[in-house]
Amino acid sequence: MAGRIQAKVALITGGASGLGRATAKLFVAEGAKVAITDINEEAGRAVAQEIGPNCAFFRHDVTSEAEWQSVVKQTVDRFGGLHILVQSAGIGLSKTVVEIELEEWRKVHAIDLDGVFLGCKHAIPAMAKSGGGSIVNISSIAGIIAGHNMAAYNSAKAGVRHLSKSVALYCAKVKNGIRCNTVHPTFIDTPILDKYKHRFGAEETLEKLGRQVPIGRVGKPIEVAYPILFLASDESSFITGAELAIDGGISAM
Repeated sequence: MAGRIQAKVALITGGASGLGRATAKLFVAEGAKVAITDINEEAGRAVAQEIGPNCAFFRHDVTSEAEWQSVVKQTVDRFGGLHILVQSAGIGLSKTVVEIELEEWRKVHAIDLDGVFLGCKHAIPAMAKSGGGSIVNISSIAGIIAGHNMAAYNSAKAGVRHLSKSVALYCAKVKNGIRCNTVHPTFIDTPILDKYKHRFGAEETLEKLGRQVPIGRVGKPIEVAYPILFLASDESSFITGAELAIDGGISAM
């Protein structure tokens, strides 16, 4: 099917790379106008230029409430409304509860959880004015299954999952036409794996991580972008407050 989100306007955080970039490219191919935001201005502008005139870039620190207000307004001013919010910006951290410093804990939560809260808070009024739409928050399989050395990341991503359910119930109660769901990927071949590739080598890293996945390999960004597209589109109009594991079978174990 072509044009699955024809004439929709989407705002995608973390759009300069990884899942955000893949989703932005797919959304434009499916008929949407897309604003991508990122703290990496150079890479973000390059992605917008690569995608074409139906994609705009705005620099954006997701921990800043003022910048959230600004990018929502810029998106509406540029494209005439807002129907879809995809929150892809995030960072990872591999440390146990006794190793992690308080500042590190706060930084992970500020970006991975507070940023999602601010996005929902400030996008919902604009989306309601546009007639409703869909919020897709990118959590992680780590928001469902814990790891011994992922204390802050587990906590933040689990928070995204439950926050999204609260948002979904609020939107349903006030009948603003907005749905909210989460996706929970496992290891995906994006820049978040780069530090491991540099340490162990790209091939060894992908093979090692792939052995932990029942399906036998690391995922591709497009394999997350298509489920996000489904949740963003009217095809999923009766789905809200749900989580979709995109994990190659890990959560079935």
